[in-house]
Amino acid sequence: MAVKSANVTARVEPNVKLEAEAIIEKLGLSVSAVINSLYKQIILKNGIPYMLTIPSAPKARDEMTVAEFDAVMKTGFEQAKNGSSIPAEEAFDQLLRGV
Repeated sequence: MAVKSANVTARVEPNVKLEAEAIIEKLGLSVSAVINSLYKQIILKNGIPYMLTIPSAPKARDEMTVAEFDAVMKTGFEQAKNGSSIPAEEAFDQLLRGV
């Protein structure tokens, strides 16, 4: 096993750090192990091991075809039926907070 003696210093948002480290802990890993595995994947892939893209803004209703609108409505209906949706008030609160 290689000797680990190099340090990495990075500045991240405090809430991002706390949330990520909580998940890493639940997985039974250390932050060092996660960073080391990320670096190994960068080497293996000769680049970032996931896509870096800017998501497109959702279409407004008047920009959708009937089929696209029906698909969005069907998805929302299925989420409501299986309990994976959130109340409208919470959704608007998240939008206002930029979540």
